[in-house]
Amino acid sequence: MTSLSVETLAADAAEPITSAGNAQLGIAVLAGIAVIVLLITKFKLHAFLALTIGSLALGAFAGAPLADTIKSFSTGLGNTVAGVGVLIALGAILGKLLADSGGADQIVDTILAKTGKRAMPWAMVLIASVIGLPLFFEVGIVLLIPVVLMVAKRGNYSLMRIGIPALAGLSVMHGLIPPHPGPLVAIDAVGANLGVTLALGLVVAVPTVIIAGPVFSKYAARWVDIQAPESMIPPRPSEDLEKRPGFGATVATILLPVVLMLVKALVDIVVDDPENGVQKVTDVIGSPLIALLAAVIVGMFTLGRAAGFTKERLNSTVEKSLAPIAGILLIVGAGGGFKQTLIDIGVGQMILDFSKNWSIPALLLAWLIAVAIRLATGSATVATISAAGLVAPLAEGMSTGEVSLLVLAIGAGSLFFSHVNDAGFWLVKEYFGMNVGQTIKTWSVMETIISVVGIVFVLLLSLVL
Repeated sequence: MTSLSVETLAADAAEPITSAGNAQLGIAVLAGIAVIVLLITKFKLHAFLALTIGSLALGAFAGAPLADTIKSFSTGLGNTVAGVGVLIALGAILGKLLADSGGADQIVDTILAKTGKRAMPWAMVLIASVIGLPLFFEVGIVLLIPVVLMVAKRGNYSLMRIGIPALAGLSVMHGLIPPHPGPLVAIDAVGANLGVTLALGLVVAVPTVIIAGPVFSKYAARWVDIQAPESMIPPRPSEDLEKRPGFGATVATILLPVVLMLVKALVDIVVDDPENGVQKVTDVIGSPLIALLAAVIVGMFTLGRAAGFTKERLNSTVEKSLAPIAGILLIVGAGGGFKQTLIDIGVGQMILDFSKNWSIPALLLAWLIAVAIRLATGSATVATISAAGLVAPLAEGMSTGEVSLLVLAIGAGSLFFSHVNDAGFWLVKEYFGMNVGQTIKTWSVMETIISVVGIVFVLLLSLVL
């Protein structure tokens, strides 16, 4: 699910590092994934090592030079950690501030007091959808996870009953709703109207997130009945606190990066002039790194100082927040390395070559191409960009509504069945304390439901428009 920079996208479009045929590439992809799954499940190898070995095996099976495979893996790992690592670190600091100051307790106690047991999954999907509207998926995860885990623990809920609705809200926003990078690139590629796409995206998103979130979570909780992992649950604050931060101040701190990113998105839409002074300012303060950094700095006052923390206590909180995420960063980074290796050996081009002769309706074709590239590369953004580029000629002669539906079909396809080549898969697995099989039964199935339900509603809307 990792969002990509312009430089990364340019690198993705480079010449493949191997001249292997499509049949060999297909076998190499299956073999590489099989190696990773086997090492983790059978030999109980750490996921970071398994992903590293699997990437090397993938390159070898595809006939790529070892030096090029190592470069691809290292580049992917570096880009992923550069793009996601700092956000995870800042999110961990904010989460620790929330936990140690008692702010997270304040939020959780309020949610539990105001929301009935039956309504809790619906409350979580609503909160996640609102927070996820302007946020990158990874930012939403690190902001929401502490609250999700604490609600599940304190309310004695199955983790899946609370976690799946929150993940569904974030994922649907990421794949279908601009201003997320994938939908924005697709809108530009096919010449869609942003406002119409946003409106139709919300029409598709609402029923999709309900089915994949609160409804599916009932079944996910039966298939994988686990409690929130103790190692990831923020501990209750010590009793020596002078006081707890207020509910309003705590919520405002959490929503600060959401508001900053939303302002940036709105200015980008309304002004749409990179040389405009206002847009230049909002582009800076609305970037994920600056928005989260601002929330951390503000949180030191609204959370830490409000709870009576000294400067030494604040420094200790920041230091303690970083150690537990080292393993997560390495695993997520290695997932990005495996994804980049897949892209660099030419898997995306292989899928495009296969799809050129498919004779099916444009909306379904766009969805299927995005699905195939998503399965092969693990990147929703790469799937969106590749599919949009291929089907762009089909948008000529379409009405404004149909072109927007083409964008949504691509977005829905880009979310299909996240598995071991997706950094988001490992992020969810580690935060929720699941094994690979449990993550596939819950997270991967949820992503597939979003994708399938999304294209169904897109096709239904096409009958009307």
